[in-house]
Amino acid sequence: MTTNPLLPMGQRARQASYALLALGAAQKNALLGAIADALGEHEAAILAANEQDMALARDAGLSGAMLDRLLLTPERLAAIRADIGTVIALADPVGVDIDSRLLDNGMRLARRRIPLGVLGVIYEARPNVTVDVAVLALKTGNAAIMRGGKETLHSNRALLAAIHSALNAQDLPTDAVQLINSPDRALVTALLNLDSHIDMVIPRGGAGLHQLCKEQARMPVITGGIGICHMYIDRAADLTRALPLVENAKVQRPTVCNALDTLLVHQAVAAELLPQVAARLGPLGVTFKASPGALTLLGTAAEAAGEGDFDTEWLALVLGVKVVADVNEAIDHIRAHSSEHSESVITEDRRVADQFVAAINSAAVYVNASTRFTDGSQFGLGAEVAVSTQKLHARGPMGLEALTTYKWVGTGDYHARG
Repeated sequence: MTTNPLLPMGQRARQASYALLALGAAQKNALLGAIADALGEHEAAILAANEQDMALARDAGLSGAMLDRLLLTPERLAAIRADIGTVIALADPVGVDIDSRLLDNGMRLARRRIPLGVLGVIYEARPNVTVDVAVLALKTGNAAIMRGGKETLHSNRALLAAIHSALNAQDLPTDAVQLINSPDRALVTALLNLDSHIDMVIPRGGAGLHQLCKEQARMPVITGGIGICHMYIDRAADLTRALPLVENAKVQRPTVCNALDTLLVHQAVAAELLPQVAARLGPLGVTFKASPGALTLLGTAAEAAGEGDFDTEWLALVLGVKVVADVNEAIDHIRAHSSEHSESVITEDRRVADQFVAAINSAAVYVNASTRFTDGSQFGLGAEVAVSTQKLHARGPMGLEALTTYKWVGTGDYHARG
């Protein structure tokens, strides 16, 4: 039998997770503060490493969306450090009793939050994920083994060096946060077969990666991060206020999973709204894939939507547009095409809003707001390890509580079962 090449890494991560169990909230917060400081101290090296990755990525012809995800700047690094501060300020969920009850026999029974143990995270292009995963894992007493994409290798090495310097400064094992330091794709399969030491795998990438993990992982998998996001503008919407929301959801950062992919417009307001959408978004570089009812209203920046266009996560300045008869048709369209990430309804009619919220089962549903809020930082979670679109264990931005499980604790007075 062939030995898994990552077995030593898994063994070290498991041992490190035991060391983390002994840390109290104050010690973990001190560690996170040290990581934030180390990122500042290592900023020049991190940005230089990221520029190496960016140069290689440009030479390889990576898309604009991928380049944007890969890029680190002083401002983005400062935002990452600020997110660490937010995580520090959050309550530590580990050791908290979710509920407690006194049984008829006098025994006290409680469910107590505990770390999951060791996390395996596979991700592409975004070096900030390296810090997000490390910070959230350590705050919840979990060790982490990460496998970033080959396009982020230099950036991730530099970020890991900063994280390890903080662990060393706090006299904690650097094996608590490990990086698979090779682009060899065979190591992804090895990671997915390391169920003896990894308790949960979180893939952050495209549909192909998610499918691979679901098919090959021998441990639980949390999938998410693929967003086919919708906004429905109802006949009762305030169109003047709705238009900036369309722009925000589509244009602010089109390469992320919570960006708008499909705009659904009630037929009663389509003739008024869609020319305004074209006039406002067209000069910003947005092109449209339109249903027959929307095509002529959008002008020259639009072309007829083809097969599969409404099932596409664009990650670019492309917007699907469809005219619908009412909220019922909008709901039917979303149910047929959504990845269950984020959806929004824009309306002044409370009944329509309530119907939409009740009928849509996506991880995040908004009333009169942009889909761009589906984010750990925006939700007050600090950072996020992923945005789960599953229905079990965790949904939406996965913050601290999503990285814990629980154990039953029974406290008796020398109780014996009768």
